Amino acid sequence: MRDVSEAAGVSTMTVSRVLKEPSIVSEATRERVMRAVEELGYVPDFSASSLSSRKTNFVGLILPTLTNSNFADTAQALADALGQSYQLLIGYTLYQASEEERLVRSLLARRPDALAIAGSEHTRGTWYMLRRANIPIVEIWDTPNDPLDHAVGFSNFAAGRAAAEHFIARGHHRIAALGSAVEEDVADHRGEARLRGFSAALCEHDVATNLIRRVGRAPVSFDHGARALAGLLDRNPDVEAVFAVSDVSAFGALMECRRRGIAVPDCISIMGFGDFEIGRQCEPAISTIHVDARSIGVQSGELIRDLLAGEGATTDRRIEDVGVSVIDRVTTR
Repeated sequence: MRDVSEAAGVSTMTVSRVLKEPSIVSEATRERVMRAVEELGYVPDFSASSLSSRKTNFVGLILPTLTNSNFADTAQALADALGQSYQLLIGYTLYQASEEERLVRSLLARRPDALAIAGSEHTRGTWYMLRRANIPIVEIWDTPNDPLDHAVGFSNFAAGRAAAEHFIARGHHRIAALGSAVEEDVADHRGEARLRGFSAALCEHDVATNLIRRVGRAPVSFDHGARALAGLLDRNPDVEAVFAVSDVSAFGALMECRRRGIAVPDCISIMGFGDFEIGRQCEPAISTIHVDARSIGVQSGELIRDLLAGEGATTDRRIEDVGVSVIDRVTTR
Protein backbone atom coordinates (compact mmCIF):
# COMPACT_ATOMS: atom_id res chain seq x y z
CA MET A 1 0.00 0.00 0.00
CA ARG A 2 2.95 2.34 0.64
CA ASP A 3 4.22 1.62 -2.89
CA VAL A 4 0.81 2.51 -4.32
CA SER A 5 0.59 5.71 -2.26
CA GLU A 6 4.05 6.83 -3.42
CA ALA A 7 3.25 6.08 -7.08
CA ALA A 8 -0.06 7.95 -6.86
CA GLY A 9 1.29 10.81 -4.74
CA VAL A 10 -1.28 10.31 -1.96
CA SER A 11 -1.28 9.00 1.61
CA THR A 12 -1.76 5.34 2.49
CA MET A 13 -5.02 6.37 4.18
CA THR A 14 -6.29 7.71 0.85
CA VAL A 15 -5.33 4.45 -0.86
CA SER A 16 -7.28 2.56 1.79
CA ARG A 17 -10.32 4.77 1.28
CA VAL A 18 -10.22 4.33 -2.50
CA LEU A 19 -10.15 0.54 -2.10
CA LYS A 20 -12.81 0.32 0.62
CA GLU A 21 -15.06 3.36 0.18
CA PRO A 22 -14.34 4.85 -3.27
CA SER A 23 -17.45 7.07 -3.17
CA ILE A 24 -15.90 9.38 -0.54
CA VAL A 25 -12.78 10.11 -2.66
CA SER A 26 -12.68 12.51 -5.61
CA GLU A 27 -12.76 11.01 -9.08
CA ALA A 28 -9.33 12.37 -10.02
CA THR A 29 -7.74 10.85 -6.91
CA ARG A 30 -9.49 7.53 -7.50
CA GLU A 31 -8.15 7.39 -11.04
CA ARG A 32 -4.55 8.09 -9.90
CA VAL A 33 -4.73 5.44 -7.19
CA MET A 34 -6.33 2.79 -9.42
CA ARG A 35 -3.80 3.50 -12.17
CA ALA A 36 -1.00 2.86 -9.64
CA VAL A 37 -2.78 -0.29 -8.43
CA GLU A 38 -2.90 -1.63 -11.98
CA GLU A 39 0.69 -0.72 -12.82
CA LEU A 40 2.03 -2.34 -9.65
CA GLY A 41 -0.31 -5.36 -9.78
CA TYR A 42 -1.31 -4.62 -6.20
CA VAL A 43 -3.88 -6.88 -4.49
CA PRO A 44 -5.02 -5.63 -1.07
CA ASP A 45 -4.96 -7.96 1.94
CA PHE A 46 -7.90 -7.14 4.18
CA SER A 47 -7.27 -9.98 6.66
CA ALA A 48 -5.65 -7.75 9.28
CA SER A 49 -8.42 -5.14 9.19
CA SER A 50 -11.07 -7.85 9.29
CA LEU A 51 -9.55 -9.19 12.51
CA SER A 52 -9.85 -5.81 14.19
CA SER A 53 -13.24 -4.84 12.75
CA ARG A 54 -14.68 -8.41 12.83
CA LYS A 55 -16.01 -7.72 9.32
CA THR A 56 -14.90 -9.64 6.24
CA ASN A 57 -17.11 -7.84 3.70
CA PHE A 58 -18.25 -11.07 2.10
CA VAL A 59 -21.61 -12.83 2.13
CA GLY A 60 -21.98 -16.59 1.72
CA LEU A 61 -24.59 -18.11 -0.60
CA ILE A 62 -25.45 -21.82 -0.66
CA LEU A 63 -27.51 -23.15 -3.57
CA PRO A 64 -28.56 -26.68 -4.58
CA THR A 65 -26.93 -26.37 -8.02
CA LEU A 66 -25.30 -23.82 -10.31
CA THR A 67 -26.80 -25.28 -13.53
CA ASN A 68 -30.33 -24.08 -12.74
CA SER A 69 -30.85 -20.73 -14.49
CA ASN A 70 -33.32 -19.55 -11.83
CA PHE A 71 -30.76 -20.07 -9.08
CA ALA A 72 -28.20 -18.28 -11.25
CA ASP A 73 -30.60 -15.34 -11.63
CA THR A 74 -31.08 -15.22 -7.86
CA ALA A 75 -27.31 -15.23 -7.29
CA GLN A 76 -26.73 -12.44 -9.82
CA ALA A 77 -29.53 -10.31 -8.38
CA LEU A 78 -28.24 -10.86 -4.84
CA ALA A 79 -24.74 -9.79 -5.87
CA ASP A 80 -26.15 -6.71 -7.61
CA ALA A 81 -28.23 -5.75 -4.56
CA LEU A 82 -25.26 -6.11 -2.22
CA GLY A 83 -23.26 -3.76 -4.43
CA GLN A 84 -19.51 -3.26 -4.25
CA SER A 85 -19.45 -3.21 -0.47
CA TYR A 86 -19.74 -7.00 -0.24
CA GLN A 87 -18.41 -9.91 -2.24
CA LEU A 88 -20.48 -13.06 -2.79
CA LEU A 89 -18.93 -16.48 -2.10
CA ILE A 90 -21.06 -19.28 -3.58
CA GLY A 91 -21.20 -22.99 -2.76
CA TYR A 92 -23.53 -25.68 -4.10
CA THR A 93 -24.82 -28.88 -2.50
CA LEU A 94 -26.27 -30.97 -5.36
CA TYR A 95 -29.23 -31.48 -3.00
CA GLN A 96 -27.08 -33.38 -0.49
CA ALA A 97 -27.79 -32.60 3.17
CA SER A 98 -24.31 -33.73 4.25
CA GLU A 99 -22.68 -31.45 1.65
CA GLU A 100 -24.78 -28.53 2.86
CA GLU A 101 -23.52 -29.15 6.40
CA ARG A 102 -19.91 -29.28 5.16
CA LEU A 103 -20.33 -26.03 3.21
CA VAL A 104 -21.93 -24.24 6.15
CA ARG A 105 -19.04 -25.27 8.40
CA SER A 106 -16.49 -24.18 5.78
CA LEU A 107 -18.14 -20.80 5.13
CA LEU A 108 -18.68 -19.98 8.81
CA ALA A 109 -15.00 -20.73 9.46
CA ARG A 110 -14.22 -17.82 7.10
CA ARG A 111 -16.46 -15.51 9.16
CA PRO A 112 -18.91 -14.17 6.56
CA ASP A 113 -20.90 -11.08 7.48
CA ALA A 114 -24.13 -12.85 6.48
CA LEU A 115 -25.28 -16.10 4.88
CA ALA A 116 -28.10 -16.87 2.41
CA ILE A 117 -29.07 -20.52 2.03
CA ALA A 118 -31.63 -22.13 -0.27
CA GLY A 119 -34.35 -23.99 1.58
CA SER A 120 -35.33 -24.51 5.18
CA GLU A 121 -34.72 -28.26 5.66
CA HIS A 122 -31.36 -28.80 7.36
CA THR A 123 -29.51 -31.48 9.30
CA ARG A 124 -29.34 -31.07 13.06
CA GLY A 125 -25.65 -30.17 12.75
CA THR A 126 -26.37 -27.46 10.17
CA TRP A 127 -29.22 -26.10 12.26
CA TYR A 128 -27.03 -25.74 15.36
CA MET A 129 -24.21 -24.06 13.43
CA LEU A 130 -26.56 -21.55 11.82
CA ARG A 131 -28.34 -20.74 15.08
CA ARG A 132 -25.01 -20.06 16.80
CA ALA A 133 -23.42 -18.14 13.92
CA ASN A 134 -24.52 -14.76 15.32
CA ILE A 135 -24.81 -13.27 11.81
CA PRO A 136 -27.86 -12.58 9.63
CA ILE A 137 -29.12 -15.84 8.10
CA VAL A 138 -31.59 -15.67 5.20
CA GLU A 139 -33.31 -18.85 4.00
CA ILE A 140 -34.33 -18.33 0.38
CA TRP A 141 -36.63 -20.03 -2.14
CA ASP A 142 -38.99 -20.96 0.68
CA THR A 143 -41.22 -19.36 3.31
CA PRO A 144 -40.92 -21.64 6.35
CA ASN A 145 -43.34 -21.29 9.25
CA ASP A 146 -40.40 -21.24 11.66
CA PRO A 147 -37.35 -19.75 9.91
CA LEU A 148 -33.94 -19.86 11.50
CA ASP A 149 -33.65 -16.10 11.20
CA HIS A 150 -35.13 -14.49 8.07
CA ALA A 151 -36.64 -15.84 4.85
CA VAL A 152 -37.25 -14.60 1.32
CA GLY A 153 -39.13 -16.85 -1.07
CA PHE A 154 -42.55 -18.33 -1.67
CA SER A 155 -44.69 -21.29 -0.65
CA ASN A 156 -43.72 -24.34 -2.69
CA PHE A 157 -46.80 -26.04 -1.25
CA ALA A 158 -48.97 -23.26 -2.71
CA ALA A 159 -47.19 -23.61 -6.07
CA GLY A 160 -48.12 -27.30 -6.27
CA ARG A 161 -51.67 -26.52 -5.19
CA ALA A 162 -51.99 -23.90 -7.96
CA ALA A 163 -50.89 -26.43 -10.59
CA ALA A 164 -53.48 -28.99 -9.46
CA GLU A 165 -56.28 -26.42 -9.33
CA HIS A 166 -55.35 -25.30 -12.85
CA PHE A 167 -55.91 -28.84 -14.15
CA ILE A 168 -59.08 -29.39 -12.13
CA ALA A 169 -60.61 -26.13 -13.36
CA ARG A 170 -60.18 -27.43 -16.93
CA GLY A 171 -62.11 -30.60 -16.23
CA HIS A 172 -59.24 -33.10 -15.93
CA HIS A 173 -59.76 -36.17 -13.72
CA ARG A 174 -56.84 -38.51 -14.42
CA ILE A 175 -54.15 -36.17 -13.10
CA ALA A 176 -50.48 -37.07 -12.51
CA ALA A 177 -47.34 -35.41 -11.15
CA LEU A 178 -43.63 -36.15 -11.59
CA GLY A 179 -40.88 -35.47 -9.08
CA SER A 180 -37.72 -37.01 -7.64
CA ALA A 181 -37.58 -39.50 -4.79
CA VAL A 182 -36.64 -38.37 -1.29
CA GLU A 183 -33.55 -40.23 -0.10
CA GLU A 184 -31.77 -40.05 3.24
CA ASP A 185 -29.05 -37.63 2.13
CA VAL A 186 -30.22 -36.47 -1.32
CA ALA A 187 -33.57 -34.73 -1.58
CA ASP A 188 -35.27 -31.83 -3.31
CA HIS A 189 -37.36 -30.72 -0.33
CA ARG A 190 -38.88 -27.81 -2.23
CA GLY A 191 -39.95 -30.06 -5.10
CA GLU A 192 -41.41 -32.48 -2.56
CA ALA A 193 -43.40 -29.61 -1.00
CA ARG A 194 -44.86 -28.87 -4.45
CA LEU A 195 -45.96 -32.49 -4.75
CA ARG A 196 -47.57 -32.34 -1.30
CA GLY A 197 -49.46 -29.18 -2.25
CA PHE A 198 -50.50 -30.82 -5.53
CA SER A 199 -51.75 -33.90 -3.68
CA ALA A 200 -53.63 -31.82 -1.10
CA ALA A 201 -55.55 -29.97 -3.82
CA LEU A 202 -56.47 -33.23 -5.56
CA CYS A 203 -57.79 -34.65 -2.29
CA GLU A 204 -59.89 -31.56 -1.64
CA HIS A 205 -61.60 -32.09 -5.02
CA ASP A 206 -61.98 -35.88 -4.59
CA VAL A 207 -59.47 -36.59 -7.35
CA ALA A 208 -57.27 -39.69 -6.97
CA THR A 209 -53.60 -39.11 -6.04
CA ASN A 210 -52.26 -42.51 -7.12
CA LEU A 211 -50.66 -41.03 -10.27
CA ILE A 212 -48.16 -38.88 -8.36
CA ARG A 213 -44.77 -40.43 -9.11
CA ARG A 214 -41.42 -39.91 -7.35
CA VAL A 215 -38.70 -41.27 -9.58
CA GLY A 216 -34.89 -41.06 -9.42
CA ARG A 217 -32.55 -38.72 -7.55
CA ALA A 218 -32.58 -34.95 -7.44
CA PRO A 219 -31.96 -32.80 -9.36
CA VAL A 220 -34.50 -33.57 -12.08
CA SER A 221 -33.43 -33.34 -15.71
CA PHE A 222 -34.68 -33.67 -19.28
CA ASP A 223 -34.00 -37.43 -19.05
CA HIS A 224 -35.88 -37.58 -15.74
CA GLY A 225 -39.03 -36.12 -17.29
CA ALA A 226 -38.88 -38.42 -20.31
CA ARG A 227 -38.27 -41.58 -18.27
CA ALA A 228 -40.81 -40.73 -15.60
CA LEU A 229 -43.54 -40.00 -18.14
CA ALA A 230 -42.70 -43.13 -20.11
CA GLY A 231 -43.15 -45.25 -16.99
CA LEU A 232 -46.37 -43.45 -16.16
CA LEU A 233 -47.86 -43.89 -19.64
CA ASP A 234 -46.87 -47.58 -19.82
CA ARG A 235 -48.99 -48.22 -16.71
CA ASN A 236 -51.64 -45.51 -17.13
CA PRO A 237 -52.16 -44.70 -20.83
CA ASP A 238 -55.38 -42.84 -20.02
CA VAL A 239 -53.68 -40.07 -18.00
CA GLU A 240 -55.07 -36.67 -18.94
CA ALA A 241 -52.73 -34.13 -17.31
CA VAL A 242 -49.18 -34.14 -15.87
CA PHE A 243 -47.46 -31.65 -13.57
CA ALA A 244 -43.65 -31.75 -13.38
CA VAL A 245 -41.85 -30.12 -10.44
CA SER A 246 -39.56 -28.30 -12.90
CA ASP A 247 -39.83 -27.01 -16.46
CA VAL A 248 -36.71 -29.04 -17.17
CA SER A 249 -38.56 -32.26 -16.37
CA ALA A 250 -41.69 -30.98 -18.14
CA PHE A 251 -39.66 -30.47 -21.33
CA GLY A 252 -38.42 -34.07 -21.15
CA ALA A 253 -42.02 -35.23 -20.74
CA LEU A 254 -43.07 -33.14 -23.74
CA MET A 255 -40.36 -34.73 -25.90
CA GLU A 256 -41.47 -38.22 -24.80
CA CYS A 257 -44.98 -37.35 -25.98
CA ARG A 258 -43.51 -36.26 -29.33
CA ARG A 259 -41.69 -39.58 -29.69
CA ARG A 260 -44.90 -41.51 -28.94
CA GLY A 261 -47.03 -39.42 -31.27
CA ILE A 262 -49.17 -38.12 -28.39
CA ALA A 263 -50.60 -34.69 -29.14
CA VAL A 264 -50.06 -32.02 -26.48
CA PRO A 265 -52.42 -30.61 -25.28
CA ASP A 266 -55.13 -32.40 -27.29
CA CYS A 267 -54.45 -35.82 -25.72
CA ILE A 268 -52.53 -34.83 -22.60
CA SER A 269 -51.85 -31.54 -20.78
CA ILE A 270 -48.40 -30.77 -19.36
CA MET A 271 -47.43 -28.12 -16.81
CA GLY A 272 -44.04 -27.35 -15.30
CA PHE A 273 -42.60 -25.08 -12.64
CA GLY A 274 -40.06 -22.26 -12.78
CA ASP A 275 -40.84 -20.45 -16.04
CA PHE A 276 -37.50 -21.42 -17.59
CA GLU A 277 -36.48 -19.97 -20.95
CA ILE A 278 -36.61 -23.38 -22.62
CA GLY A 279 -40.27 -23.68 -21.64
CA ARG A 280 -41.02 -20.30 -23.19
CA GLN A 281 -39.18 -21.04 -26.45
CA CYS A 282 -40.05 -24.67 -27.17
CA GLU A 283 -43.02 -25.65 -29.36
CA PRO A 284 -45.59 -25.94 -27.96
CA ALA A 285 -44.66 -23.51 -25.17
CA ILE A 286 -44.97 -25.05 -21.71
CA SER A 287 -47.57 -23.84 -19.22
CA THR A 288 -45.86 -23.26 -15.90
CA ILE A 289 -45.84 -21.81 -12.40
CA HIS A 290 -43.87 -18.58 -12.43
CA VAL A 291 -41.68 -17.41 -9.55
CA ASP A 292 -39.61 -14.24 -9.65
CA ALA A 293 -36.09 -15.59 -9.09
CA ARG A 294 -34.47 -12.17 -9.45
CA SER A 295 -36.82 -10.63 -6.89
CA ILE A 296 -35.72 -13.26 -4.38
CA GLY A 297 -32.10 -12.18 -4.91
CA VAL A 298 -32.87 -8.46 -4.80
CA GLN A 299 -34.97 -8.66 -1.65
CA SER A 300 -32.42 -10.92 0.06
CA GLY A 301 -29.59 -8.53 -0.78
CA GLU A 302 -31.51 -5.48 0.40
CA LEU A 303 -32.49 -7.27 3.62
CA ILE A 304 -28.88 -8.28 4.32
CA ARG A 305 -27.64 -4.75 3.66
CA ASP A 306 -30.27 -3.32 6.03
CA LEU A 307 -29.36 -5.80 8.74
CA LEU A 308 -25.63 -5.21 8.43
CA ALA A 309 -26.21 -1.45 8.47
CA GLY A 310 -28.12 -1.81 11.73
CA GLU A 311 -31.44 -0.84 10.16
CA GLY A 312 -33.13 -4.06 11.26
CA ALA A 313 -32.83 -6.03 14.47
CA THR A 314 -31.59 -9.56 13.85
CA THR A 315 -33.86 -10.79 16.65
CA ASP A 316 -36.97 -9.73 14.69
CA ARG A 317 -37.66 -12.34 12.03
CA ARG A 318 -38.70 -11.13 8.60
CA ILE A 319 -40.39 -13.32 6.01
CA GLU A 320 -40.76 -11.87 2.51
CA ASP A 321 -43.12 -13.77 0.16
CA VAL A 322 -42.63 -13.01 -3.55
CA GLY A 323 -45.59 -15.23 -4.44
CA VAL A 324 -46.25 -17.46 -7.47
CA SER A 325 -48.51 -17.20 -10.50
CA VAL A 326 -49.85 -19.57 -13.16
CA ILE A 327 -48.77 -18.94 -16.75
CA ASP A 328 -51.22 -20.67 -19.07
CA ARG A 329 -49.47 -21.36 -22.36
CA VAL A 330 -50.05 -23.97 -25.06
CA THR A 331 -49.44 -27.30 -23.29
CA THR A 332 -52.58 -27.11 -21.14
CA ARG A 333 -56.15 -27.05 -22.43
